[in-house]
Parts: sequence; C-alpha cells; structure tokens
Amino acid sequence: MSHPIIAPSILAADFANLQRDVEIINHSDADWLHIDIMDGEFVPNISFGFPVLEAIRRYAQKPLDVHLMIVQPDRYLEQFAQAGATTITVHYEACTHLHRTLSRIRELGCRAGVALNLQTPVTALEDILDAVDQVLIMTINPGFGGQKLVRSSVQKVRKMRRLLAEYQSPALIEVDGGIDLDTITELAEAGADVFVVGTSVFKAADPALAIRQLKERPFLQRPSPMA
Repeated sequence: MSHPIIAPSILAADFANLQRDVEIINHSDADWLHIDIMDGEFVPNISFGFPVLEAIRRYAQKPLDVHLMIVQPDRYLEQFAQAGATTITVHYEACTHLHRTLSRIRELGCRAGVALNLQTPVTALEDILDAVDQVLIMTINPGFGGQKLVRSSVQKVRKMRRLLAEYQSPALIEVDGGIDLDTITELAEAGADVFVVGTSVFKAADPALAIRQLKERPFLQRPSPMA
C-alpha cells in the first residue's frame, strides 16, 4: 500500500493571509501545491495571475502544480515556467494543437499535464499520451470550489487507468473537485494518483490534520510522484 499524492488548492485559501496558508502547507504532509489560473472566459470565474503566482513561489516549499483554465494557453507557457511552475496543465478543450503545446511545456523544463472537462471522453487523448506526464480528470464543472463530486467521473477515472495501461503510459491520474474523506478512497480505488483538495483542507479547523487524514486513506501502489 502507498499513500495518495495530496495537492491542496490555493484557490480555497484565505488571500488576506496567503503567506500564512502557504506556510501551513509547507509544514504539512501535502505533496504539491495546486494553483488554478482562471481567465473568466474558459471558465466563468477569474482567479489570479503572475504576480500572485510569483508571490506564492517565494514562500512555497512544495512543487507548484499549475492548472491553466484559460483560452490560448500557449501565449503564456514560458511565463508560467519562469514564475515557478513544476507542472503546467492545459485543457484539451482549449488547445488547437495539443501535442505541440505539451511538447513545449516539456521543453521549458516542466511536467506536462492535460485536463479533461466532464463531457470530454478519455479516448480523446489516445494519440498524445507519449507527450503527457499527468492527466487531470475534472470531477466537477470547473470554475468554482466547494462543489460536490459528479458521480460519473469515478467511472471516467477507471477508463483512464485502463487506457494508460493499454498504452503502457506512466502518466499519473489527477482528480479535481469534491474530494474529501468520503470520496478519496473510491477515487483511489478507481485508479487516481493525485488528489486536488480545496475547501476540505482550508476550511478545516486544522488543515494539517485534514491533509494527514486524507493521506492515511488506503491507496494502491502507483507511479512515483514528481521529484
């Protein structure tokens, strides 16, 4: 047995006390720090841009898992790499030439991730798996935190795990949305490796304890997390 890779989402943090919340994650059992970048066009919400990301990087001691929910992400890949991203994840639905985009992310020295919205089938990735380090399965409609897990996404994780096995891909499966102590085990058993958690951590009375409890849930052996 192993433990899940936990990636708290800074979107759920207290932005009036951002350094404090980043330090909480630094001193917790969390593995990565998940950062949602939203432009108000690809999703109906706006989060933050480079100044906040660079501020987070100054204090963060965990790898930065940057999730771009924006149109035309190619325009900004170099800037996100320079701002400290360890992983850059783009949406399948936002990229005209996805393989080229993922290859560019790797050229910049980052891990390349691709995200799928609820309606996008996992088979859409069959031809680009050689360029992917992780696949982010959205388990809610993207844009806002605090939503409940969409039940159909559990089966989608299973399908993704089978597809990766078929193509002998070492890519990790990441899930984002509605993840807490009640849903993490089911998603892990379906094949997920990385769990983005927001309100279930930052709204907890003791965020570090909440992270520790999530990591203690049973989890099947999966590929190693990012170095």
